[in-house]
Amino acid sequence: MSDPGALDAAAGERAAYIHIPFCHRRCPYCDFAVVDLGEQPTSFDRYITALEIEISMEPEWCPLKAVNLGGGTPSVLSPEQVGRVLRSLDDSFGLLPGAEVSIEANPEDWTEQHATELRRVGINRVSLGVQSFDPSVLASLGRVHDRATVVDAVRNAHRAGYDVVNLDLIFGTPVESMASWQDTVAAAIGLDPNHLSAYALTVELGTALSRAVRNGAPGPDEDDLADKYEHLVAAVGDRLAHYEVSNWAEPGRECRYNLTTWGQGEYLGFGLGAHGHRDGVRTRNVRRLDVYLRRIEEGVSPEAGREAMGEWERERERVYLGLRLRAGVETGEAGAALLASPAGQRLLAAGVVELHGDRLLVAQPLLTDAVAREVLALDPFD
Repeated sequence: MSDPGALDAAAGERAAYIHIPFCHRRCPYCDFAVVDLGEQPTSFDRYITALEIEISMEPEWCPLKAVNLGGGTPSVLSPEQVGRVLRSLDDSFGLLPGAEVSIEANPEDWTEQHATELRRVGINRVSLGVQSFDPSVLASLGRVHDRATVVDAVRNAHRAGYDVVNLDLIFGTPVESMASWQDTVAAAIGLDPNHLSAYALTVELGTALSRAVRNGAPGPDEDDLADKYEHLVAAVGDRLAHYEVSNWAEPGRECRYNLTTWGQGEYLGFGLGAHGHRDGVRTRNVRRLDVYLRRIEEGVSPEAGREAMGEWERERERVYLGLRLRAGVETGEAGAALLASPAGQRLLAAGVVELHGDRLLVAQPLLTDAVAREVLALDPFD
């Protein structure tokens, strides 16, 4: 297990998220703010210029320790366009020495030249959207790469000198058998990544997947998801440290940006649909591209809403977010309230949660969401 103190430290760091919404096609399970280029051709340069303007609108802030370019598919941008965004962040806030600068990429975009040029403009961490090594599963997820493309992408990242190469997997697609998942896990581990993420397929409202399930198509099966998760945990073993319910890494290679968000740290969000958290206030941007571009070009903030949480809401959020970490979270007021509640007593007696000194942790990671729901249900007046 990764060092709890090192993980907690990320909560005091400052980060930024840049949303790049463009995709050549929308995956059927995706509910993010995405622009399907097949349906809505868009000028990348216009969007990058809007990002530069939005970044310049933000009041002066602390230097950044982590930057994440997510999407969408950020790897569709040219290295020059990515470099423009990073220069804007550096000019406005500064990037600390050794800052984590991460990009999400489709394997088919990750050529040796693209990887090398992105490394040159400042990207030092890549998260490759592998999802599966099974052609039938990839097809059902709307993905177009194959196994050989993934192998090449990982090799290109290593050759270009990336500090962290993450492989992102999805499990539980109805067409995926246990044998298929076992093969995917073995293939991913065989590529020797220093970071691995794996998420269960979820049916989000408004997606093509949700419409298909509503019309009678099979959805993910809870028992199947549990079996596949347990296989993954066993297969990874001690090759990588299991530091968060869905993430594994070499010690010191944990995702700093994600640790900031799980630790209730502060981060700026730029771009379509981006979320931010600064000075105790959570913000979110508009999700329509035409509205976002028009507002920026008129010199108006693209913010669609904000929320300032009260002291109890923040404390409760701190605990349910922190419980995602395998090292747990400082118990605090909300953790103590959970343990004092009837539900918390049952969870403790069943070994679902454990108390280690001043830290509360979920001992059975499959039940992390169930514990989080109990934390959210806590009433400070009970």
